[in-house]
This record gives sequence, structure tokens and C-alpha cells, in this order.
Amino acid sequence: MDIMIAYDHSRNARIALDEVRRLFEATRPTITLISVIEEPGSATDAGGELFSAQYQNQKAGTEAAAAELAAAGFKTKVLMAQGDARKMILRATQERRPDLLVLARHSHKPDGNFLSRPLDAMVEEFNHMTFGSVSAFLARRAQVPLLIIPTHVDE
Repeated sequence: MDIMIAYDHSRNARIALDEVRRLFEATRPTITLISVIEEPGSATDAGGELFSAQYQNQKAGTEAAAAELAAAGFKTKVLMAQGDARKMILRATQERRPDLLVLARHSHKPDGNFLSRPLDAMVEEFNHMTFGSVSAFLARRAQVPLLIIPTHVDE
């Protein structure tokens, strides 16, 4: 069995990784961690340096996660990509055909009353309605089974 996990070295990605490890510990499938770095919005030297630092940090975190899995007996692969996370993960599933794609759900709060939210939240909501989240995009387009891990903490 081959499992692909979208991994961005965040708290939520770590929760998804730990859950996959727990769920599949008995079978220890091959796990590919795909980590996508958004391309910089600025062509300035400062933008390039920031991108390079972010890339190196995310790559190191992804490789460390893969090393942990390998130490626990899982076969691992790391796949780094640059660009729109939704499109790059979709392309990876099309090219590699994993048996399962795993994502962390990054939001758990209900949207609430759209009109009473601050302007920046309304802009974010508009972007979500227009473009969709990574998980929503992949749920509509991926041709492989998709497991979305909730990441909220009960309060």
C-alpha cells in the first residue's frame, strides 16, 4: 500500500502524520510526504531570500518527519514541489497514483454570520468561496481515495 500525505511542517500536518502512523502501524505502508512551497510573490532579492529560507525550513522539517517514520519501520519518500499546493498535490496523485491521499483539515470553526465578520475575514471567505481550500479542491478532483484528518482541539 502507498499512502501520500500532504505535509507542510505545520501543527496540523503533524497531527495528520501522527494519525496515519497510528492507523497504519500494523501494516507499515510506504508513505510519501509531499511538501509544496508556494512560489514567492515578489521578484526582489528579499523575496528570493525569504523563499529560500522557507524552502529549506520546510524541506528539513519534511525530511525529519520522514526519518521518524523510517525509524518506526515505514518505507518513506519525500517529494518537494513549488507552486499552488492544490495543483501540485493533484499532479502528484495523477503521476504517482497512491492508494490513499491524506490531508489535514486546517479549519474547524463554522463560518458563522458572514456579514458580521471583519473585512479581512470577509475577503478570506470570498477567496475560499472562489478558489476553495486545498482539501475541498482535492475532494472534487483527485482520482484517489482521500482521507481528511480533523485537527481541532476540543476546548
